[in-house]
Amino acid sequence: MNFPIDEHENAVQTGRREPIAWLETLNKALATLVEIPAALLVLAEVVVLLMGVISRYVFHQPLGWSDELASILFLWLAMLGSIVAFQRGEHMRMTAMVGNLEPRQRALLDLVAIAAGVAFLAFVVHPAYEFAADEVFVTTPAMGIPNAWRAAALPIGLGLMLLVGIIQIFRIGRLKDVVLAVGLVALVVGAMALVGPLLKPLGNWNLFVFFVLGVGVMVLLGLPIAFSFGLATFGYIALTTSTPTMVIVGRMDEGMSHLILLAVPLFVLLGLLIEMTGIARAMVNFLANLLGHVRGGLSYVLIGAMYLVSGISGSKAADMAAVAPALFPEMRERGAKPGDLVALLSATGAQTETIPPSLVLITIGSATGVSIAALFTGGLLPGVVVGLTLAALVWWRYRGEDLTGVRRATGREIGKSLLISIPALALPVVIRAAVVEGVATATEVSTIGIVYAVIAGLLVYRQFDWKRVYPMLVSTASLSGAILFIIGAATAMAWALTQSGFSTALADAMKALPGGAVTFMAVSVVAFIILGSVLEGIPAIVLLGPLLFPIARQVGIHEVHYAMVVTLSMGIGLFAPPFGVGYYAACAISRIHPNEGMKPIVGYMIALFIGTVIVAAVPWISIGFL
Repeated sequence: MNFPIDEHENAVQTGRREPIAWLETLNKALATLVEIPAALLVLAEVVVLLMGVISRYVFHQPLGWSDELASILFLWLAMLGSIVAFQRGEHMRMTAMVGNLEPRQRALLDLVAIAAGVAFLAFVVHPAYEFAADEVFVTTPAMGIPNAWRAAALPIGLGLMLLVGIIQIFRIGRLKDVVLAVGLVALVVGAMALVGPLLKPLGNWNLFVFFVLGVGVMVLLGLPIAFSFGLATFGYIALTTSTPTMVIVGRMDEGMSHLILLAVPLFVLLGLLIEMTGIARAMVNFLANLLGHVRGGLSYVLIGAMYLVSGISGSKAADMAAVAPALFPEMRERGAKPGDLVALLSATGAQTETIPPSLVLITIGSATGVSIAALFTGGLLPGVVVGLTLAALVWWRYRGEDLTGVRRATGREIGKSLLISIPALALPVVIRAAVVEGVATATEVSTIGIVYAVIAGLLVYRQFDWKRVYPMLVSTASLSGAILFIIGAATAMAWALTQSGFSTALADAMKALPGGAVTFMAVSVVAFIILGSVLEGIPAIVLLGPLLFPIARQVGIHEVHYAMVVTLSMGIGLFAPPFGVGYYAACAISRIHPNEGMKPIVGYMIALFIGTVIVAAVPWISIGFL
């Protein structure tokens, strides 16, 4: 086949192969096969949960089957979304080390990452089939159908993901690189199988081998975090215990099926909607008119806008994508340096991690049993405190800014922008009020927000691009699938750690630390900053939340207070270079090279740390309004 010369040269330089027509056709067909039902499942979940809210609150007749149907559809959504993410290369991974390699070396490690994922999927697809077959004998209570209808999502989803992985390897890699990558993975798997009999006598030292060395090496090499967790857990269970590997699938099912987590895809969709419908821009324009004439004014606007938008979507990527395009062009015109822009955007992403409806807070509630309503109430003020520390740094950095030529908005302009922004500013209030007043649960309230955003986009802001709806639904499924697959793998890994007795040993060690609550809190802050940079917040919470929250209660720390400190600490790690994935997401959204923000972000990270210490030292900030 003939290819354009630039495409050929690009393939040579990056180490990727030139497209093969039949593989591209197969890949597109498979993408269509998965993406359409995934998008429809997102819509179905919105409709089912909204029907439940209306029936219970308006007609006072709860639908007994709505939660059950939502749970069945949810597992299918999680698995199909994981497939879409795998096909698009959107599973979360740490690329700080891989990104610094030469293109050819990076391409090879990308192939190794896919091949390792394929290996994990090949290991668990049959146990998943056995797990689903056993569920035939379980009947759902409300609908009276075999639970296999729900559990079948696991073998079918894992099987399709396995097929996608195989196609991706041969699509993007040259044959000799494919052979090398697959050979390396096979060599490691074979070596582990051979030394398996030598590992059993090591006892709990195997935890260090698999979950510290193994996971650490895989994450640093750029393997997706979910597959790193999965491979380590499978290796530990299969080689060092007599536990059947089907247990891994069962724990993954448990982790991904928690109905509270249904808020994840719905709030992701809501975040995309507020950007498309102009709700976020209305907020930003009002704040810009209000503060744009003061020194560092637009930086304050960025801090405030991220706070408000985070009170709607819960997805940091959606928040940054909604705010940055509206503010950055004007900030550049005023002379703001690109590095400072992306540094502040990253810092506000970390600052607003506690703002409800935060996906991290929802995960904490799911993993630890802490009331999500209490977490949502407790998260508002810590975000303000940390925002004030960022604002103080902005004041210092911009105290000498030249505002010559910057026009101050008139009172009429401010009033008009306020009037336009009222429907947008009301949305966070509506979401919070619906939870507090009992209109909807933390899971269901997102559907109210979605309906509100659609109506505001159609009738108020007249910005609703129907052509973008389908891509948004697919993107929602992809991001949600990536998050939920991590939670499933992390749940299996946490179970393995618990069964080994590690959790008891960790609890005893943490309780034995001198200094009581103060030392425990300080150690937690440092630990979660590190974990947030390497594992991201959600898998870290699923792994350690059930272990550490009971200890926090025992040493006298309120669980909501502890949740706020942990969340802010993970936010610092998540958005701090060189390892924080959130920082690179901010760079991608801003279209600014990561190197430019490395120096400016240091000050913002220090400000975030100071704010976190204040929140940790003053419990009232987190629990004063409970």
